Amino acid sequence: MRNVAGEGARGPNKIMTLTVSNLHAGEWVSRNASETFNLGQQFGEQLTGGEILLLGGPLGAGKTVFVKGLAAALGIDPQEVTSPSFTLVNPYAGKFPLFHVDLYRLDEGPAAAHAVDLDELLTDERAVVVIEWAERLGRYPLPAHVWRISISGDGEAPRSISISPLE
Repeated sequence: MRNVAGEGARGPNKIMTLTVSNLHAGEWVSRNASETFNLGQQFGEQLTGGEILLLGGPLGAGKTVFVKGLAAALGIDPQEVTSPSFTLVNPYAGKFPLFHVDLYRLDEGPAAAHAVDLDELLTDERAVVVIEWAERLGRYPLPAHVWRISISGDGEAPRSISISPLE
């Protein structure tokens, strides 16, 4: 990864950093899937359980690659992590339970949350819940500890990755 501001290839390559509850917010540029995986892993190492991650970006941007890195940090075999496009929710057991949710095929609004039993998933206070295509939730109310992760770019182009707490 590289810093858009021109920082060298060593160290965390970010534009800015903000710490909230031991997690770091910022913006990064990833040149390949390996760097996206590594950023997911670095973010995952900071998780304490109970976080909700709203993951956005176009098809092929690297959302599942980011989740694979996050899963690796939680002691989950990243090769087991797949996009839940057809199953809607993929559960994994690791340091914390990980629920990987994909709302791509669902209509926008509260019905999307109900289709994946989101209320039930959120009852596990230790679970990390990652929701791809989270914008389909609309104004669905979420508890605290929510982070927005946006990945832009596709094809061979570098990815811009933004991580920020939801306010």
